[in-house]
Amino acid sequence: MEFGVDEAGKGPVLGSMFVAAVRADPDRLPADVGDSKGIDAQRRQELAASIREVATAEVVEIPVERIDDPDTDMNSLTVAGHGEALAGVVEEGLSGYADAGDTNAVRFERRVAGELECSVDLRAEHGADEQYPIVGAASILAKVARERHVDQLAAEYGAVGSGYPSDPTTREFLESFVREHGELPDCARACWQTSQDVLQALDQASLSDF
Repeated sequence: MEFGVDEAGKGPVLGSMFVAAVRADPDRLPADVGDSKGIDAQRRQELAASIREVATAEVVEIPVERIDDPDTDMNSLTVAGHGEALAGVVEEGLSGYADAGDTNAVRFERRVAGELECSVDLRAEHGADEQYPIVGAASILAKVARERHVDQLAAEYGAVGSGYPSDPTTREFLESFVREHGELPDCARACWQTSQDVLQALDQASLSDF
């Protein structure tokens, strides 16, 4: 029995980040569990259901309100999210892996371990979701939760794209919303540079009207 933890949605300008932790016997996980980004959406959903049948899982949502809090930052929120998710699955002395959410993997594992009330053997590595099936399982659950969240945003706002700044549909949504309403939608991370750029463009357009 071991545990794994990973996040999805750290970089988008729209919506929440999700962190998933899984405790299971790795031998009982589906054979094609791996990095969620390399699995198509339909298969991810199927795998998520299979993972939950053989694992104890916890998924934590880090909403926009927490992300925009000026007293924190994404690295700290990623650590906190990993700790909150792991708290729902770990036991004293259990061993497991995290996909490092920091350029310094050792620093990340120490910070996450420091969030837990029990003592565990945690190792954080870059690319852990590709190397360890237990982390791949967590990656899939986090990604599926994030995708469900984006679907809910689309149901509320219309076409929002993936939520990532590089997505033209996402940028078009932000720009049109701000033009129409004069402010960002509640689902936008106001502290993101993309959001600031859209607001600045609106201000410049308003000045040019004079």
